[in-house]
Amino acid sequence: MPTDEIIIEIQRIGAILRVAAVDIATGTEVIFQAPASASRASIDRLAANKLRYVMRKGATPPEDPARGGALAK
Repeated sequence: MPTDEIIIEIQRIGAILRVAAVDIATGTEVIFQAPASASRASIDRLAANKLRYVMRKGATPPEDPARGGALAK
């Protein structure tokens, strides 16, 4: 992933942080949890790494029309 911008939303839920990160250029989103004690730098780094991984892996999984959800791989 080049130097594209990433939007990061962090919500504290008890002892964890719920982190949503979106790559502006592609609209790819990842969501993960981190300990509430995690530094902002480590959250930013993890968000960028997870986005890079998901985009390299290849978009979203196909939907299963019979179940109305996404197939897990």
